[in-house]
Amino acid sequence: MILRFLSSLTLVVALLVSPAWASDTLDAEVHGLQLAWAKANYQTSEDQKEEAFKALVTQAERLTVQYPNRAEPKVWEAIIRAGYAGAMGGMSSMFNAMPQMEAGLALLLEAEKINPMVLNGSVYTTLGSFYYMTPGGFVGFGDDDLALEYLNKAQEVAPNDMDANYFMGDYWMEQKKYKEAMPYLQKVIDLPAVEARPVYSEGRKAEAKAKLEKAERKVPKYLR
Repeated sequence: MILRFLSSLTLVVALLVSPAWASDTLDAEVHGLQLAWAKANYQTSEDQKEEAFKALVTQAERLTVQYPNRAEPKVWEAIIRAGYAGAMGGMSSMFNAMPQMEAGLALLLEAEKINPMVLNGSVYTTLGSFYYMTPGGFVGFGDDDLALEYLNKAQEVAPNDMDANYFMGDYWMEQKKYKEAMPYLQKVIDLPAVEARPVYSEGRKAEAKAKLEKAERKVPKYLR
């Protein structure tokens, strides 16, 4: 981390602070965001999700400002902003959701420059999801080809990551290529739970199971 100090005394004190301690502090805060995101996404009623994610955006912004040269907070602020956009209902979704996605995209592109391998390839996975979930053309920045490029990078970096497989499967579901989606969704179900994130693991596996069941209804057994 690059720090700027106002006095030589501050510099001396800072040099005595262990970089590992600072990293451990950031890791703990990012983990807190991950847990809060899972609670908002999987354990919060639909009518309360927007407010839950709005509050989380504020927390994530604070962490991004606190660690401007680290990729992790930027990735998680982007993920939380996407959750906030998805939770918006009514007229707000028409005017406010896209700015959240655009802000998230900018954060992810910054994170990619800092450390694209951070968080087990989450930069690539999240960029891929942003590009296929967002409309293209005059409405937004969506790009299915670019989405697949990033999702393939995520597979190269972390082939056994739950999100890398889930979003690749979901991408093919969106393309209505159900057979291609099935092995990725099945892999999500078969992967061990992320020990430190039980709510996320259970929720993501449930989502993958529901999508796999839909894919199986679309693809006859003799074609699998």
